This record gives sequence, structure tokens and C-alpha cells, in this order.
Amino acid sequence: MLDSVIRERWVDALSVLDVSCGIGTQALGLSGLGYHVTASDLSPEEVERAKQEADKRNLSVTFSVADMRQVFSHHACQFDIVISCDNSVPHLLSDEDILTAFRQFYQCTRPGGGCIISVRDYEKEDFSKQQVKPYGIREDNGIRWLLWQVWDPHPPTYDVAFYFVEDRGGPECHTYVMRSKYYAVSILSLMELMRTAGFDDVHRLDDRFFQPIILGTKKAQQG
Repeated sequence: MLDSVIRERWVDALSVLDVSCGIGTQALGLSGLGYHVTASDLSPEEVERAKQEADKRNLSVTFSVADMRQVFSHHACQFDIVISCDNSVPHLLSDEDILTAFRQFYQCTRPGGGCIISVRDYEKEDFSKQQVKPYGIREDNGIRWLLWQVWDPHPPTYDVAFYFVEDRGGPECHTYVMRSKYYAVSILSLMELMRTAGFDDVHRLDDRFFQPIILGTKKAQQG
């Protein structure tokens, strides 16, 4: 899905920087399609897992640990495409931090290249009350996992508790929880921040990815 968006707008794009790669979900897929992928993430544990997944698939991806607010300082080079997917940008909890990150994304983008971000559409969410978000059931090696999130709103941010219930078929189950915080920033605000960072032709795409996509282009050099 990302490849089709890239090919429509940046036909000759070859190099990609994933600034919030996690365990490699987008980086591995794009590498498998022939892109030269460089990827970084704030979490050393997730970067290590991404390296293992790349090795399993015989994919050549350059992974490292970096804060997205410092990616140009870290990578010190430019790419055809910069991406940050899976609602990673709202981990930054203020407009100031997001703008700092977007300015770094802009520096990492070659003239004529582009930036792709995917985020939740928070304008469709109800932050007037606590919410439960079911994530279904998974079966793995005879173990049943039940998953759900609880959102506790504290506008403009909200806390997330992600619960994992491990059911091995006996009379007792084990529950694990991971916690995080997000900034419920609107897509319109993100688009304006991208423009402020220097990106041109900033617009939104729906129904092309599992989340809305925001695109921005760095103007080609003149003369």
C-alpha cells in the first residue's frame, strides 16, 4: 500500500528512511520490494527485534537507535522518502516536539522527495469518557491470547493500557499490561506543522492505508 502511494508521487524514489521503525513492519516490507531502507527507532529492544526479522528474511536494512526529534543529527544524510507510520508521531506530547521532529524529517528529505506519515484520526474519537478498545483473540502454539486497550483521557493527551490475557487452558490465566501516553493531535494540526517545517503540497489521503496518510513534498532545487 505504501509502495503504491510512493510510486504515484515519487516515481524514481529508491531510498527510504523509516524514523519510527519499531520491529520493522514497514521497513521490512519496503526493503522486500527493492527499496534501500535505513531505519531507526527510540527503543533499542525493538530495533534489535527488527534486525532479527530482517536476518530471517535475508533483507539488507540499516538499523540504529535514534529519537525522531534528532534523526538528521543522527543519520546526517538525505533520502528520497521519509516515513513515520502506525501513529508514531503522537507519542510526542506537544506541538513543539512534533515541529522539532518534522524539521528533522525535512532535513532528511532530498529536494524533490517526500514525507509520509500515518496517524489515527482523533477527531473521530470520543475523549469525554474512558474507552475500551477490543483487539480480538490470537492463537499461538496452543495458547489463546485475548487483547484489549483501555484509554484514559486527559485532554489533550490520553493514557493507554494494553492488556494481554494468556490462556493456556487451565483454571487460571495470566494478564500482562503495557502502558503508554499519546497526544490526541488532529490531522489538520499535523498538516499545518508539516507546512511550518518547510514541506510543500501537504495533503491527506484516506482509504489507501489502514490509517489516514499525510503527505508532504520538499521542493526541488531551482536552477
